[in-house]
Order: sequence, then structure tokens, then C-alpha cells
Amino acid sequence: MAEIRNFTLNFGPQHPAAHGVLRLILEMDGEMIVRADPHIGLLHRGTEKLAETKHYVQSLPYMDRLDYVSMMCNEHAYVMAAEKLLQLEVPIRAQYIRVMFDEITRILNHLLWIGAHALDVGAMTMFIYAFREREDLMDCYEAVSGARLHAAYYRPGGVYRDLPDTMPRFEGESKWHSADEIQALNGNRDGSLLDFIEDFTNRFPGYVDEYETLLTDNRIWKQRLVDVGVMSPERALQMGLTGPMLRGSGIEWDLRKKQPYEVYDRLDFDIPVGTNGDSYDRYLVRMEEMRQSNRIIKQCIEWLRHNPGPVMAENHKVTPPSRLQMKEDMEALIHHFKLASEGFMVPEGEAYAAVEHPKGEFGIYFLSDGANKPYRMKIRAPGFAHLAAMDEMVRGHMLADVVTVIGTQDIVFGEIDR
Repeated sequence: MAEIRNFTLNFGPQHPAAHGVLRLILEMDGEMIVRADPHIGLLHRGTEKLAETKHYVQSLPYMDRLDYVSMMCNEHAYVMAAEKLLQLEVPIRAQYIRVMFDEITRILNHLLWIGAHALDVGAMTMFIYAFREREDLMDCYEAVSGARLHAAYYRPGGVYRDLPDTMPRFEGESKWHSADEIQALNGNRDGSLLDFIEDFTNRFPGYVDEYETLLTDNRIWKQRLVDVGVMSPERALQMGLTGPMLRGSGIEWDLRKKQPYEVYDRLDFDIPVGTNGDSYDRYLVRMEEMRQSNRIIKQCIEWLRHNPGPVMAENHKVTPPSRLQMKEDMEALIHHFKLASEGFMVPEGEAYAAVEHPKGEFGIYFLSDGANKPYRMKIRAPGFAHLAAMDEMVRGHMLADVVTVIGTQDIVFGEIDR
């Protein structure tokens, strides 16, 4: 009989299933994992240190580049922490816009997660399906901010600008598309951004049904996920897990319900919770979260349609005046110049603001010494705590299950290494 040796295996950082730059050092007993040691820091860019050298608005675009799949949610925690220090009141319309885009971002994140997770496990089709839907939501990002990925749309005091009345359209026939095909592609782009998003929310539940048809009762999918990476509720709390990782273990903890921010307390939605704490439960939780996000977006659209108003606070010591004001009023010109050159001064003190990010609790802690830059910024990234649980979740499983556990943790390295 062949002798089984213990050996050490490098998994990543070039491995396609390592989701970026994770280096896992696996101690194996044949095919079984005895110990998994994650080595991180290969994507460290010093975001927290860089924030100390820039004024508050200049550091905002760095947030998009942390978890680069959940761009606006990162920005949200950042601007909320700044607003807490400034004791700034945000217009109600801006709050609804933020919540709507937080939920669009949650769907974007979960679509990439289900595409990549299924691809890692061996289901090719899901990846293509998920990217089909992401394309529409990326167009929503582009309509409000001009960028498909790194939006930098939120601002301390509100959002950069109101929702546009028109959507970008496909133009001109080409050798790939006839005039009729172009017209069909532009079918849902005749109205405003809200009309486009509403059209998406009407179609989306059908798409989620398609995903569930492909995966939920799929024999291979269940064999790969059920009882893999089990986390007991007690251990999940001790490890500091948040978001779907914690709810999958049966603990109903969601900041949108337990510590409501912006207008979440006015909206009607449910928190999906798992029972077994395995990868399959976390899959079901995230699938249901997409449906609940869809519900929230519908409610936001309904409110935004009937309630026009300002989307930026009127305090021009913090928010820039309009271009028209700036060209007509000397005071406004001075405000604009001061904001563009040195930013705004933030009172001395400390503040922590957290949002229910698609991956868990994403928090920003500011320490201010009264200057126009933070004295210190600390980012509480959900993925960091999740990766710390990796060793415990894969111990005793096969090598192929490591890929499943990395997928179920929904890891993005921008926020872990930051």
C-alpha cells in the first residue's frame, strides 16, 4: 500500500481560485487539510496612512478601491463618520439615494460572489448569467457618477448630484448590431435613471429564480457545499464574523435593523437567517438578500419619484456652492476656493460609523485633531475577520473544499490588505 506523507502546499497567490492575492500555506495529510495559514499583505497600499496626508474629500475615492466590488458601501461608512464629527444633517432625498445605491451595490457584490463561487466549484454558466445583470447596474453607476466602477459619488453632506433625467443610450448600427437590435437594446433607456432601475427591479426576481433553478437543488452543488465550512453560532460571534457569515450560522444580526442608519427604519424588508452554519446556508442567505435588496430599491424608487429636493447640505463651509452661485456671489466663490484648496476643518474628537456592507460590518474610525485632515483613520474590514476563520473552517476537509470555503467567505483583498 502506498505511503501517505504529510506535506506543505502553497495555494496562491497566483491561483485563480485565490480571489486575488491570497497565499495559503496548507499542511496536508494526504488529501486532508491539517492546518491552513493565510499570508496576507500582498495588496497592501497604505490606505489608512495615505488618508492622514489628504483632506477628507480627497481620501474619498480611496474608499472605492478597498472592496472594489462594493464601491459605494465603502464610501457610505466614510462619509457617515465624517458627518458624525461635523454633526452634519444630510437632506432626506440624499439619504434615500444613498440607501438605493447601497442596495444596488449589494446586488452587484452578490452577483459577482455567486458567479465566482459557482465558477470555483465548477459551474461555468452562473458566471456569464451574473455578469449579464451586473452590466445593467454598472450603467446605473455610470449614469450618476460617470464611472462604472470607482464612483466617488457620495460626499460628506449628501451625494455629488441628483439622479439624471436621461440614461446613456446605444448609438448607431455597426457590423455587429443592426438598427433594430440597437432599438431593442435601448428599449428600457427612454426614460430617467429611476425608470431604468425600476425596469431592472421588475426583471431581477426572475433572474434570481434562474440562478436558483441552476444551483439550489443541484446534486453536485449540494455535495460541494452542504456541511463544508461549518461555523457554530457561538464560534462565529467569538471570531468577529459579521454579515452573511454570521447570519448563515443562525444569528439575526443586521446593522440595517439593529442599528438603523439613514432611512432603513422607514423601509420594509426581512433579514434571511441560516440554520446549519455551512456553506450551503450562506449561499441561501445571500440569494435571499438579493431579493430583499430588490424590495428596498423598489421602495426607494417610489419615494424618490414623489419627493424632489436638495441632495447636498446647505452648509457651504462643508459642501461646495453650485456653479451658478459661485459665478454670481463673491461669498460663494470664497467658499469654493477654500473647499478646493484646503478642504473643510473638522472639530476635534473621534467617531466610528459602520454600515451593513454586502460582506459584513464595514466601519470607519476617525480621530480628528481639529485640522482639515484626519489625525488617524482605521478601517474595520469584514473580510479581515472572515479570513482569520479560514484555518478553523477548512481543517479536516479535502483540498477541493478550500476553494469552496474561500468562495463562501466572499473575500476581496482590497479591504483585507488595505
